[in-house]
Amino acid sequence: MVRPFLKHRFAAALAAALVFGGAARAAVTDGVPPDAHYLDVLDMHGTPADARDRSFNIFFDAGAWHGYSLPLAGDATSGFSGPFVHSLQDGRWAGRRFAQMQLRDAASGQDIALRSQEAHAGPGYLMRNYAADGLQVRQTLFYADARLAVVRIELSSSVARDTRLSILGTAEKLAGSQLGASAGEVTQRFTGSPSRVVTRWRAGGNDEAHASVNGSQYRIEPAQALHLQPGETTTVYVEQMLVDDAAAWPSIDEAAAWTQNRVRWESYLKSAKVSHLAGVTDEVAERLSVKAMLTLLGNWRAARGDLHHDGVVPSYSNPDFNGFWAWDSWKHAAALAHFAPALARDQVRAMFDFQGADGMVPDCVYLDKAGNNWRDTKPPLATWAVLEIYRSTGDKDFVAEMYDKLVRYHRWWFSARDHDHNGLAEYGSTDGTRIAAAWESGMDNAVRFDRARMLKNADGAWSLDQESVDLNAYLYREKLDLAELAGVLGKSADQARWREEAGRMKTLIRQRMYDGTAGYFFDARLGRDERVTVFGSEGWIPLWAGVASAEQAGRVARVMLDPNKFATLMPFPTLAKDDPHFAPIKGYWRGPVWLDQAYFGVVALRRYGYQQEADAMARRLVLQPPGLTGQAPTYENYDPLTGRGYQSRNFSWAAASYLLLLQDTTTKQDEDPPG
Repeated sequence: MVRPFLKHRFAAALAAALVFGGAARAAVTDGVPPDAHYLDVLDMHGTPADARDRSFNIFFDAGAWHGYSLPLAGDATSGFSGPFVHSLQDGRWAGRRFAQMQLRDAASGQDIALRSQEAHAGPGYLMRNYAADGLQVRQTLFYADARLAVVRIELSSSVARDTRLSILGTAEKLAGSQLGASAGEVTQRFTGSPSRVVTRWRAGGNDEAHASVNGSQYRIEPAQALHLQPGETTTVYVEQMLVDDAAAWPSIDEAAAWTQNRVRWESYLKSAKVSHLAGVTDEVAERLSVKAMLTLLGNWRAARGDLHHDGVVPSYSNPDFNGFWAWDSWKHAAALAHFAPALARDQVRAMFDFQGADGMVPDCVYLDKAGNNWRDTKPPLATWAVLEIYRSTGDKDFVAEMYDKLVRYHRWWFSARDHDHNGLAEYGSTDGTRIAAAWESGMDNAVRFDRARMLKNADGAWSLDQESVDLNAYLYREKLDLAELAGVLGKSADQARWREEAGRMKTLIRQRMYDGTAGYFFDARLGRDERVTVFGSEGWIPLWAGVASAEQAGRVARVMLDPNKFATLMPFPTLAKDDPHFAPIKGYWRGPVWLDQAYFGVVALRRYGYQQEADAMARRLVLQPPGLTGQAPTYENYDPLTGRGYQSRNFSWAAASYLLLLQDTTTKQDEDPPG
């Protein structure tokens, strides 16, 4: 017997689960969507032109490596675009259509034509509604877990009728892809990959069905017709699983899985309610925060292959970003701490799983560890991320788990990257190449490195011939953050030592890297009293870190708020507007706005009491990018003169930065050690 939707059993749970933004809404089966400003935060419509097409947004959740989209508007064919398999050849569409329905009247054998009525994307699901004479049908796609995507099909009839529902699908014609059917299931395998996609029908214990394949098309025909009663809703399911092994189908209760999905997303969305920015409506701030969450969770990938913990890729829209990067990870974790702390912890663990014996953390890690990049690391923000997690969760066990690892990573910088042993570090590389040293800064082609040379410190350890101000400001802040973590663990001697070290480092940075004539912080050349006088975003990191004096901060703030330098239409470009190398569209780190640096700039102003100025710049960051408060995705970087986004769409650290920007509470300089 086909499972009906058990209103009495699940109605209370669903009604409770569908609390979006604090307003209880009716269950999905009643046809009432959650709060309207949470719908279609990102445009999720698209049909792939070919297997590589990433020109539109894709829905992922729960750490899944396979994703789906709503078909293009006007596409009357039922079902969803997909799946897109992110782990297949750096990302390929394995299917064009999933969960297409064919309905027939069981008595007459006549097809029942469905009219597509509406489609939308909500937090944690895709939904399509259809109508026929006397019949309403709804398809809702969601994830039960990282491996299993579920389409919930609800049918409501105004009259009693027996209806046959067949499930159709279209696989992408990939070279070497094999499509087969057996025991009511369809399996797609891929040459050279252990991955397989398996599709099946589920109807509450009455799952007998016949599966068949014809070229790239497949069909699943249940053995029994659906008996629809007037005034009742009948619910069945189609499931698609991505696995790399011979694992059996998980045993799940689909209705309970949907309820758990709603509860999980309700938990995420609660944190959006604290989003606020002066001069921007809370609804806009909240909507942008939800978009940031959707972006981070859309780039969430579960532990798999050589990745031992879950984490967040920089962008599924870019085929080059199929792993986890170090300083991306620290920023992701800091933002995730506010709404998905378990994932935040795993994001940090995923990088430290590969920490070297000397304390170094690699630049990036992949499904196949043979591709991990050990030529360089990335700027030291790991302790900042762990402290953000602790402040959000109070999880002392996680602090205890990470503390010694963080200490080893911090000490590594001074053992491998302090060429002259003066207590200030340099960016560098393990292979002696300048390009890897520039990568280590995260600002790959920044102008300040144009004349830099490499110096050998030891075997496998090289430095640039300049001490970078952002690196040392990060390390200064890290000493203070390590002191706070040591205090959490009751390590009073460690706490005192970290604060003493921070005090000494503060003096060095102020004396060596601040230019009183220019009123700005710069990198310093090794071995001489000379600064690399390039006005870049690195110059306000000492304010973010709290290392600048009040007088120095005032001079730097004046530079930051100069419209000819950094107070552009979309503020805080990575290179001053009046620099001859300023190239905001194709410059990469030579003029575009990168949201992490812009966020640090806002916090820098707030830390030293420039609250109104910080709010004004933050408003520009939110309101100037076209469509950002509508359906446009976050981008890797932005043109400071127009606000237009460039490079990778759905960029995770941009989303993380926006989330932190709208929830940051920094209003004054933190208490710092003497010096």
